[in-house]
Amino acid sequence: MSHPHIIRPEAEADMAEGFQWYEERRDGLGFEYLGEIKTVLERITDNPARHPEIYRGARRSLVRRFPYAIIYTFESNKLEVIAVAHVNRHPQFWQRRLR
Repeated sequence: MSHPHIIRPEAEADMAEGFQWYEERRDGLGFEYLGEIKTVLERITDNPARHPEIYRGARRSLVRRFPYAIIYTFESNKLEVIAVAHVNRHPQFWQRRLR
């Protein structure tokens, strides 16, 4: 069963930043990055509880091919993407986004 999800504006901005960075490296690479993000989002919406909680109810799913993780919450059947974070970035930047 697929769960509806909300992508927070901050997470949208994270994705746009990653897209731009990869697209500047090589034409089309940004689109490949977004394709991998989409694949992970589909996996998460199919089974949000499959990924472990890592911090105050937030869960993390790693992106294949790119050093990114999708950080999200899943409570009361509501899935919310909080961040699309580079794995080397300090987690404080997304931890502050949790309510």
